[in-house]
Amino acid sequence: MDRQVQRSFCGVQSVLEEIMRSSDEEQQRDAETCFSDKESTATSVDSAQEDMFVDGLDPVLDRNRPSDTDEDWNPETSPVRRKRRRQSSSSSSSSPAPSSVTMRGRGRGRGRGRWRGRGRGRGRRSRCQSVSDVSPGTSHARWKDMDEDDSGPPQPVFRPAREPGPQLVTTDRYSPLQLFQLFFTPSVLQTIMQHSNAYATKQRQGTDKSWKNISVEDLKSYLALVIFMGLLKVCALTDYWRRSDVYSVPLPTRIMSCRKFLNIANALHLSDPVDDEANEGRKGTAAYDRLGKIKPLYDNIRDACRAFYHPGQNISIDERMVASKARSGLKQYMKNKPTKWGYKLFVLADSQCGYTSEFFVYEGKRMSSPNGLSYESVMALIDEKYLGTGYKLYVDNFYTSPKLFRDLLSKRIYACGTIRPNRIGFPKMATNKLPQDAPRGSMRWIREDDLLFVEWKDTREVLMCSTFHKAYGGDIVERKSKDNDGQWSTVHVPIPGAVLDYNRFMGGVDLSDALICYYKVLHKTRKWYRTFFYHFVDIAVVNAFILHQKLARAKKERPLTQKAFRETLVMELAGLESGASPIPTPSTICHNPKYISGDSTSGRRKCRVCHQKTPVMCATCEVPLCFLPKRDCYNDWHRREGKY
Repeated sequence: MDRQVQRSFCGVQSVLEEIMRSSDEEQQRDAETCFSDKESTATSVDSAQEDMFVDGLDPVLDRNRPSDTDEDWNPETSPVRRKRRRQSSSSSSSSPAPSSVTMRGRGRGRGRGRWRGRGRGRGRRSRCQSVSDVSPGTSHARWKDMDEDDSGPPQPVFRPAREPGPQLVTTDRYSPLQLFQLFFTPSVLQTIMQHSNAYATKQRQGTDKSWKNISVEDLKSYLALVIFMGLLKVCALTDYWRRSDVYSVPLPTRIMSCRKFLNIANALHLSDPVDDEANEGRKGTAAYDRLGKIKPLYDNIRDACRAFYHPGQNISIDERMVASKARSGLKQYMKNKPTKWGYKLFVLADSQCGYTSEFFVYEGKRMSSPNGLSYESVMALIDEKYLGTGYKLYVDNFYTSPKLFRDLLSKRIYACGTIRPNRIGFPKMATNKLPQDAPRGSMRWIREDDLLFVEWKDTREVLMCSTFHKAYGGDIVERKSKDNDGQWSTVHVPIPGAVLDYNRFMGGVDLSDALICYYKVLHKTRKWYRTFFYHFVDIAVVNAFILHQKLARAKKERPLTQKAFRETLVMELAGLESGASPIPTPSTICHNPKYISGDSTSGRRKCRVCHQKTPVMCATCEVPLCFLPKRDCYNDWHRREGKY
């Protein structure tokens, strides 16, 4: 019996020794993993940057994916291998197993699918992470209640570099054309005309089609029609020149023929073709300019936006998507945006009027920045030498980070915005946080030197960060609330000043987008640079309209609506007077045939009806048609189109 008991104890002891050996090996692997975690995280973040950017995350500043561990938040601890004291076989055979020795559960594994090998899963604590998950700056911090007083930071002293508003003589009168030509100057139109003629001539070399050079006046007429098409929408471009009872639009025919309009649209080019060839030769090198085909107009529009208007104290930065599905490396996909496919612009706008003060085109992923895309984009748009100091900048949670706000504050630019709880620098695991079942209007706040973090409960939790607000200034907002009986009533809810001002001044770029979308001139085109041309026209028209509003109100006059402003601009660009005699109706227009070639067969064109070669076309409609006794396509087509 004693031998049987001894054999049983020996078996238990061997099992315990095997468990302790495997535990020691697993601890050693964990320590090695902790030492190499920094290197593996760096490579995994690089491989997941594009996926995070599509989700609206910044790979540098957001800690959601692929790893939620962060060096800046964890105290520096070296993994120490704790030695276990093994008991001798004699002692273990005469005593039971230690109570502290327990079986280890299954490991977490490496993950599956898309995020395999890219760090640990969301919400799981790394084994080499410290037990304390509080930032060094807030290790003893506590979320304070609304009743606790906040001394608040010193308020900004607004010192703009120029007087805010239009940088024009406010007592003078400016027509819509004069304001538009601040952005599309005669020299800009001259450059576009020269480059378009050179491009069209080059494209038609080696063909039997010749190119007739266009003039600046032709380009003005083309712009007039482009803006007019934003006011009046039809299914196809050629419908503007149809003379049927359904499509009776006389203005396009009065300005320019359909063929000439399409020729200019196909020849439109913003850069010198010679420079384009040289730039293509540099493709794949650091000297290659991805925006080379729009650079001349791109630089002129940006300079004009800065020159003729100075924004007020409240400004905002946000993204703008220009819709396009062209095959271009500049095209981006943003699944959370109304316009999912297109070109991304980062825009700085005046929060009150929506004037586009500064913008730049996102050129895609380049060399990784240590501060992240959101940080770099804001710093690229904020120039304190151009703006001045004391400005209040509003951004959303893609841009907000404590590092960005502190660096802006060093330039004396104050900032406010929503913030994500996983951003580097956000207080973590502090006590007295807002409970999940907190009533509406509850709030907590923490101040770290110049940074204020506010958590406020409305229909959901809102997290804010600001460098110029107090935690609570006594502001109240009205909300609709439904009681247990299903009756709606108005309740007064306390609101932090940061949230109140954010809702009031964050929409500068959204206001600019709305003004553009009402009558946008964007056309579908296969050339990516022409998409930018039409968007630059939209920016110029909207900014010119805002200047008109500001100048009219300065003289205490009633400004035009945007629709009336665009209508006047169309007539002035086309060189037409709004009070001119009306164009005759289609029934009274005279249609006469004319010859388009001599006696030879060269120069003949295909008939619109029977598609045979014909030397005759309608002088009014500019449509080639057969005019023969046995094949009278001329009269058949005019009767069918309602021309007679």
